[in-house]
Amino acid sequence: MHLLDVLVFGIVEGITEFLPISSTGHLMLTAKLLQINQTEFVKSFEIAIQLGAILAVVVLYWDRLIKGWEIWKRLLIAFAPAALIGALLYKTIKRYLLGNNEVVLWSLFIGGLFLIIFELFHHEKEDAVEELSGVSYSQALIIGLFQSVAMIPGVSRAAATIIGGLFVGLKRKTIVEFSFLLAVPTMLAATALDLFKSAQVFKSEQFVSLGAGFVISFLTAIIAIKFLLAFIKRHSFISFGAYRVIIALVFWFIVK
Repeated sequence: MHLLDVLVFGIVEGITEFLPISSTGHLMLTAKLLQINQTEFVKSFEIAIQLGAILAVVVLYWDRLIKGWEIWKRLLIAFAPAALIGALLYKTIKRYLLGNNEVVLWSLFIGGLFLIIFELFHHEKEDAVEELSGVSYSQALIIGLFQSVAMIPGVSRAAATIIGGLFVGLKRKTIVEFSFLLAVPTMLAATALDLFKSAQVFKSEQFVSLGAGFVISFLTAIIAIKFLLAFIKRHSFISFGAYRVIIALVFWFIVK
């Protein structure tokens, strides 16, 4: 990969990781536009640079992560379904789903429609959970089950957890922040697993690309996180759903 490719990938990852539009899907479509083959390294690169985005969460939510044991208990419960399913289906997901543009486009399209429809019928209750520590263990588990669906490229981990959180009765800001924090154990585990299984086949210069992508995604993710927190104060997620549908249709003609 050239430095420009690494720059583009890092920016795309940082912007899309925490928005409900699928970072994995956008990285795969970016690779298609840049005419980069989905080699084992590229697949691992797309996973590994997510650590940069995760570091952005750690930096912005440092106090809560350090002092919030009650929050961590809920995060670990929510993390459990994805951890179990990911460990069991790692080879299948990487071999048959990652790099499959058709799966990504259908996931973006259907997920976009679902997000629009859900928002049109969803009404936040007055007693919706406002504090992260107020999320019950059962609510955390259900959110985790929703998150596990996002192992399908294009679904979006952020979209799945946000819908799951709204479904079980969390306020918008609460589930968005819970989704941010849940990304820490989820993506750390996914990246560690992939690097453990794949790092031995990487060349030394490829680790330089990983490092550069990491830094770029970190910087852009900080901007994206602050944008989303400001956006949800006045808007629903319908615009993200519409964007998913449009981008899927546009790329359908490009890919085909």
